[in-house]
Amino acid sequence: MLAAVESGVKHMHIAAVGWIYVVLMMAITEESVVAGIMTFFLYGVLPTLIIVYIGGSRRRRQRNEADRLQAMQARQQAMPPPTEREDTPGANGTT
Repeated sequence: MLAAVESGVKHMHIAAVGWIYVVLMMAITEESVVAGIMTFFLYGVLPTLIIVYIGGSRRRRQRNEADRLQAMQARQQAMPPPTEREDTPGANGTT
């Protein structure tokens, strides 16, 4: 299953690079440098960053859950086993 997720991420990045290339070609054809820069950032970089961020949210969530589970397991292993308290009846043989 992880291979399928990795494959999906690679395809998403290929599409993002393709879109950046198309927008770069659009920006080159603008009449002024300022218009070209604005076209590149507003039509290319900004939307691509948003899509890549949203597309990676499932993977980030899974990574966070795995990290949280690993930390919880580490805490449980580090805790000493529970022992009887001395103030409870029958702890020292008396009732």
